[in-house]
Amino acid sequence: MTTTFSYTHLFSFTEAVFRSMGCPAADATLATETLLSADLRGIDSHGVARLIGYVRLWEAGRINPTPRVGVTYETPSTAVVDGDGGLGLVVGPKAMDVALEKARQVGTGWVSVKNSNHFGIAGYHAMKALAHDMIGLAMTNASPLVAPTYSLERLLGTNPIAVAVPAGEQPDFVLDMATTTAANGKLEIAQRKQLPIPEGWAQDATGAGSSDANAVKNGGALLPLGGATGSHKGYGLGAVVDIFSAVLSGANYGPWVPPFVAFLQPSANPVGQGLGHFFGAMRVDAFRPADEFKAHMDNWITTFRGAQAVPGQQVLIPGDPERETSAQRLLDGIPLLEPVVRDLEMLGAKFGVKF
Repeated sequence: MTTTFSYTHLFSFTEAVFRSMGCPAADATLATETLLSADLRGIDSHGVARLIGYVRLWEAGRINPTPRVGVTYETPSTAVVDGDGGLGLVVGPKAMDVALEKARQVGTGWVSVKNSNHFGIAGYHAMKALAHDMIGLAMTNASPLVAPTYSLERLLGTNPIAVAVPAGEQPDFVLDMATTTAANGKLEIAQRKQLPIPEGWAQDATGAGSSDANAVKNGGALLPLGGATGSHKGYGLGAVVDIFSAVLSGANYGPWVPPFVAFLQPSANPVGQGLGHFFGAMRVDAFRPADEFKAHMDNWITTFRGAQAVPGQQVLIPGDPERETSAQRLLDGIPLLEPVVRDLEMLGAKFGVKF
């Protein structure tokens, strides 16, 4: 059962909740835009459904609503940004802006972030580069819910990677993917719907494959991208994200990454500060003229989209489904599951904000 709400309604409500947490007006607006970009693009697990999780972290003293986000170390093309314990929804865009400015000045910009929190969908941050004729890269480490290949221990997060590439007449190329077979948010959706999950998404506490949406909650783990014969590839990608995001910046990595849920405490012996992110921006004209590049991107996209497909299917370009969903939801509204609606109504009552 779902109920549909307009984007503007959810925006005003979410912004008011962030203001009630003590976020300055500009940060509340930025956090709301970042968070709801997930709902617009159909990534329902990372959108307004997570608002209550941010509130609970704030109540537990694990989110600073008024962070002083700043650069602690830099070269002309690189920087480390300290998020001061702020919302990743705010820290992430500000750090990406640092990468964009460095790319504007010297061609490329690379920023590793420490002392942050969950930053929403990676695609939002990478796509900030598109308006500047730049290629954007975004990644983040996350709560340890993933077992490396052959492991019973949960040592990595879903650790997503996003890459956004500008095109000309064609829609931009936007890859946004977890390095696991499925993101934990998809398990959360299955739990709310009381549905099983596909084989290959998770293992139980003994290491056996499981179709139980609660397998991870019950001591199991998410599985790296690649399945039974290729999970070492997803494991490797997730490891790279962890290293770039945290070992490079001074954030927590591996099993020390603090959990998103407030009822689980961070490690008593952290190896760094908060969560870590990594951002990159590359000016296209640092490699070839931007118009020339985008014309060839158009050719690349039309070639792949026009590939002969198996019967009943269509070859898609990364970003196609999300772009179409965004256009539809801006017109028709965003559907929310009833448990999410109840959570938002509860938040409204808590803060005196009408939902």
